Amino acid sequence: MNKNTWIIGFTLFAMFFGAGNLIFPTQLGLESGHFFWPAILAFALTGIGLPLLGVVVGALDKHGYIGSFNKISPRFSLIFLIIIYLTIGPLFAIPRTASTSFEMTVTPIAHNSGNLALFIFTVIFFLIVLYLCLNPNKMIDRIGSLLTPLLLITIVAMIIKGFVDFSGHSSNYGMTNAYHSNLSGFSQGFTQGYLTMDAIASIAFSMIVVNAIKTTGIQHADKIFKQTIIAGLIAAIALVFIYISLGYIGNHINIPSDTLKELKAKDQNIGTYLLTTMATKGFGTFGKYLLGIIVSLACLTTACGLIVSVSEYFHRILPKIPYKVFVIFFILVSFILANQGLNSVIKMSVPVLSVIYPVAITVILLILIARFIPTKRIAQQIPLIIVAIESILSLITTQGWIRISFIDDLPLKEYSLEWFPIAVVATLVGYMISYFVKQSNIVYQKE
Repeated sequence: MNKNTWIIGFTLFAMFFGAGNLIFPTQLGLESGHFFWPAILAFALTGIGLPLLGVVVGALDKHGYIGSFNKISPRFSLIFLIIIYLTIGPLFAIPRTASTSFEMTVTPIAHNSGNLALFIFTVIFFLIVLYLCLNPNKMIDRIGSLLTPLLLITIVAMIIKGFVDFSGHSSNYGMTNAYHSNLSGFSQGFTQGYLTMDAIASIAFSMIVVNAIKTTGIQHADKIFKQTIIAGLIAAIALVFIYISLGYIGNHINIPSDTLKELKAKDQNIGTYLLTTMATKGFGTFGKYLLGIIVSLACLTTACGLIVSVSEYFHRILPKIPYKVFVIFFILVSFILANQGLNSVIKMSVPVLSVIYPVAITVILLILIARFIPTKRIAQQIPLIIVAIESILSLITTQGWIRISFIDDLPLKEYSLEWFPIAVVATLVGYMISYFVKQSNIVYQKE
């Protein structure tokens, strides 16, 4: 394993490790109470395991996910990838990086959360992102060799001090009735992992990793696949350590009920409050600045990775528009939405992710299966259509727009995992039907 593999692995970690990767595991630790371990392990499954699988599966085809999706259906490839890139790009994930940076740097330090302060901060934030992203070929070196080591050092320092300060406390009793058993803890952690958006981001980041490996001189498909696995494991190991550590510390921080009520009344994010408490307890006033450095670096690296991925994809499908024009456009859109505030961005993303995630997980697993089993297009198309329809109907029911009675009776509905058994059954049905359908085009994922 050479230096370039380490740099790519650290870069992948930095791109995955953004705003939500700090907030959500810490808040999950607080809320899960005595059911912390099933919750955090499930969170790691969707927040780390699936993204790692997503990056690796993307390397199975020499054209990445674009090639794999085109084999399922060119129309599906175009529509789904546009939805994916817009979701992890200017509509949700990128604005969240800026608004989180503001809430965890300016707000606790300057005690100012006004619209003007947010506006000024996001202007500076996105100007830095613009500088880093205008030349994507240099981004790997800038992030992997410089920003990521600094990010890791500051995170580890805060985690070590957090263990010293809070590990001796007893585990809290949990802050919500949603956690009442090991299974409910697992399901809550599993769906909370959606909020990191890392599994769907892996579809975009996979191509960055593959291209970065190719620039090192490796061109053979099997060697690219092997290097992708190694880089993915480097990122995954770092993420596992940080998620479990932050979650464990959050699980041992006791917040008075009056403080929780006050936070909810001010619409302040509980995860950001926990992290600020951890940093202040550990390092005093300096802790606020340390936390600000961690958050700013984490969010900057993620925002850069996302801007580059989204801009390169849209430049690929609309080649007449220069890459730099897309960079500027998506930064402007992200800037506008970031000024809506952190909680608003998170609330807007939840319904969309509840539809996209089941489809994304299903398609990644279908592509992996096709790596070992000769598969016709229809065998992949059927489960994707059914899972997409079920996810949309489930969202409609959950939001109360239209009452669809049979949705509530689906297995695992109370755990928000009703799509999974449907995906399994639909996949089996798809493969059975494929035996009776004449299609000359057999989908093999290995080139």
